[in-house]
Amino acid sequence: MRHMRLGLLLLALLLFASWSVASCFDVPVNAPPKMTTEVEDWRDEIIYQILVDRFENGDKNNDYNLDLRAPTGWHGGDWQGIIDRLDYIEELGVTALWISPNYKNVEQDAGISGYHGYWPQDFVSTNPHFGDMNKLRELVAESHKRGIKVIFDVVVNHIGQLFYYDINLNGRPDEHVEGSGLVYDQYGGARSDLVRVTEWDPDFDPRGIHSRTSLGEAGIAPIRWVYMPEDNRVPPMPKVFQNDDWYNRKGRVVTPWGWNHREQVVLADFPGGLKDIKTSLPEVQQEMIRVWTHWILETNADGFRIDTVKHVEDEFWKVFAAGVRKELKAAGKNNFLMFGEIFDGDDALLGHYTKDGMLDSVFYFSHKYQVFDDVFKRGGATKKIEDLYNARQANYGTTPHPNGIVDANGQGIAPTRALVTFLDNHDVARFLYEFNQVEGLRAALFYLLTADGIPCIYYGTEQDFEGGNDPANREDMWPSQFDTSGTTFKHVQQLNQLRKKYAPLRRGNFQLRWTSERTATEQDAGIVAFERSYNGESVLVVVNAHASKTSETSATSLGGGGMPVSFAPGTVLVNVFQDDDANKEFVVAADGTVTVSVKPRSGKILVKK
Repeated sequence: MRHMRLGLLLLALLLFASWSVASCFDVPVNAPPKMTTEVEDWRDEIIYQILVDRFENGDKNNDYNLDLRAPTGWHGGDWQGIIDRLDYIEELGVTALWISPNYKNVEQDAGISGYHGYWPQDFVSTNPHFGDMNKLRELVAESHKRGIKVIFDVVVNHIGQLFYYDINLNGRPDEHVEGSGLVYDQYGGARSDLVRVTEWDPDFDPRGIHSRTSLGEAGIAPIRWVYMPEDNRVPPMPKVFQNDDWYNRKGRVVTPWGWNHREQVVLADFPGGLKDIKTSLPEVQQEMIRVWTHWILETNADGFRIDTVKHVEDEFWKVFAAGVRKELKAAGKNNFLMFGEIFDGDDALLGHYTKDGMLDSVFYFSHKYQVFDDVFKRGGATKKIEDLYNARQANYGTTPHPNGIVDANGQGIAPTRALVTFLDNHDVARFLYEFNQVEGLRAALFYLLTADGIPCIYYGTEQDFEGGNDPANREDMWPSQFDTSGTTFKHVQQLNQLRKKYAPLRRGNFQLRWTSERTATEQDAGIVAFERSYNGESVLVVVNAHASKTSETSATSLGGGGMPVSFAPGTVLVNVFQDDDANKEFVVAADGTVTVSVKPRSGKILVKK
C-alpha cells in the first residue's frame, strides 16, 4: 500500500510538472489585429535593416544555446529588444524596419547557428529565440504608433538541410570517395579520378541525384528526412512540405557561370545544403501565397523583402506577387511593398524581376557596386552614376503593377522610381571595411539619403561599424550603447530630418545636372549634382564624392562654364545642410547657370532663399 501511495504521489507530481511546463510555454495567442494601410508613399520611407539576433536582448527568458564568443553563434537578440530600442530608432529618423526572418529555423548545422534565419524548418511558427506571435504583433503595433512600418524577410526558394540524398542506399548520411584511383590519358599521363561525395550536399546533376552501388547507377536517389530535434532538424512544416515531390533534388550549385548557369541557379540546392523547393508546381505556389499572407494577416506588417529571387522561376514571381497583392487587398491591406534580393551586379538581370507583374522593386546591387564602391570608395568618375541611371528605362519596369505600390494620390509607382538603395548589408562587407575613412562613409550616406530611390541603412552603419564579410559584418549592436551623440549618427539624423522636411528629396523627379569623367585635380572631379522637383518645389543637391585633392574643393564648373539649372536668373540658393562650410549662398547667373563649390567628401542641399 505504501508503494502504491508513493506511486500515486509521483504520478501527481509528474502531472503537475507537465501542466506547469505547458502553462509556462503555451501562451494563448491573441486575436489577429485589424488590417490597416500605414504607407502613403513608399518613397517617403527610410528603411533600417535589423538582424534580430544581433540588435538587442530584451527578454532573457528566451535565451538558450547562446555563445557570444562565436561570431556564428546565437547572441540573444529578440523582438522585445527592438521594442525596447524604438526610441533610438525613432531618434535616428528612419521610418521602416526590415527585420530578419520570423519563422522557426534550423538551430544549428555543421557547428554554425541559424541565428540569421535563412534555414527554414517551420514556415508558420515563430522563432522561439525571438518571441511568440503576441510579441511579434506587439512589435508591429508599437512601431506603427510611432509611424514606423515593418517589413518581413521572406524565403520561398529552399528549406534548411532537413534531408539527405541516400546515394548508396544504406539508409544513413555518408561521405565517401568514388572512383577507381589512377587513370591514364593517351600519352601515359596519370591523374586521380577520385571524388568525395557527401550525401548531405552532392554536386549538381541535371538528371537529378542518382543512387549508385558497386554495380553502377540504380535510379533517382531517395531522400531521407532527418530527425534531430536537438538542432531543430526535423521534417518541415506545414506538413505539405514533407512531400518528396516538392523538391527539385538535383544537388547543389557548382558552376554558377557558364552554359548551364540558369539551370543550376534556378533548380539546384543553395550551397550549404539548403534544399531547393520545386516552385514551378502550382500547388507549391499557392501554398507559398497562403504561408506568407498568413504572417501579414496575423501581424499587420507592411511589406516583404524577398530572399534569393534569382534562384526561382519567373513564373513563380508572377503568380506569387499577384496572389499576395490580391489576398492582402481583400483583407484591407493596401500599398504593400515587395522588393527582392538578386545578389548580382548585372543591372539588366536585377531589372528583369521588376517587369511583367513581378516585384515592385529590388535591392539595387548594381548601384551599390558601381556608385558606392566604384565612385565613393575608389574615387571613380561620377559619370558612372549617369550611365547607370540612364540604363534604368531599358532595364527596369516602367509601368506600375496592378494592385502594386501607389503614391499619395493613388497613382501607381513604377519600379524605376522605387529601387531600394544601400551601402552595405548582412551579405557584403561593410562600407568602412578596408576603407577606414568615415568622411567617405558620410559622403556616401549624403548621396544615399538625397538621391532617387528608397534608402536602406544597415544597423550599425550610423555607429561606424566596419566589419568584413559574413559573419564579421553581423556585429552585436549593444556594445555601441545605442549612442546618439556620434558624428555619423548626427549626420544621418540631420539628413533624415531634411528628407522629411523637403518633399522633393523623397518624391521628386531626378534630373542629373553635372557629372564628370575626371578623377584627378580637375575643377569638377568627384562632383555629382542633381535637381529634384515635386509640386512646384525644387531642390538642388551637389556632392563631392572624392577625397582631398590639390585644389581642395571641386565645383560645378569647368573652364569657366557653370552648371545649367531650372531656377530663374538671380535666384538666391541657400544651403540647408548644416556643416562647417562658409559657402552658404549661391546666386543663379544671368545665363541660368550656377557654380557651386564643395569641399572633399561633403555635400550641399540648396533651396530658394
